[in-house]
Amino acid sequence: MGGPTVIIEEILGRSRQGMTEPFICCGGDGETYYVKGAGAGRRSLICEWVAAELASAFGLPVADYALAEVPEQLVAIKVRPDIADLGAGLVFASRRLSNVQELTPTTQALVPDRLALDVLVFDWWLHNEDRHLTAHGGNPNLLWDVAANQLAVIDHNQAFDPDFDAQRFLESHVFADRWNDVFSDHDLRLQYQTRMVSALERLPAIRASIPSMWWWVDEGVPASVSWDAISACLERCHRDDFWNCS
Repeated sequence: MGGPTVIIEEILGRSRQGMTEPFICCGGDGETYYVKGAGAGRRSLICEWVAAELASAFGLPVADYALAEVPEQLVAIKVRPDIADLGAGLVFASRRLSNVQELTPTTQALVPDRLALDVLVFDWWLHNEDRHLTAHGGNPNLLWDVAANQLAVIDHNQAFDPDFDAQRFLESHVFADRWNDVFSDHDLRLQYQTRMVSALERLPAIRASIPSMWWWVDEGVPASVSWDAISACLERCHRDDFWNCS
């Protein structure tokens, strides 16, 4: 999506699911959004935006997203005691979808094989471990549209993880059982690397679209993520050892 900035007009509530507990807000376009602001952390916002833009370029069915603006006036009137966790200024907004539920082991089986592989490879590329689902439960950060029988990809705030653990990833990722399908297929790996390289062509534009305020926690205090680190993670797709999981 990444289109015109949405103006947040009303705060409807707050989700208690997920680490960042996004606010539920009504935008000036009449849509309802899950909104992450100051309380989510600058690193989280940058990761969300970059990953969502790359996911779109990669061809994943990402829930519509946008940069949104929270007016100073909305924060000043303190409509909620936790309004500081939203904060004023530019925030990340993901449009609320209808007829969806969190992916479960039952609906997991309905995801087309190639789409499941797409999600697995994309998360491997972005060092995103935050998509767990095993027989014991978990949080896949994937939604299933029960009316349209379609997958929706959400939540990338843990992407570009500096502590990424390949073995842990392959033990708990929702689609980890499909790893050998791509690892053992040279032609399929080349197809995916072609898609990654193509998506990387958008990287300069993505970098330019990140709000400058997100790079700073406070005046003179940088956010705990650098563009160099993000780029280094993504550029791995050019390396011969990209698929090495040992």
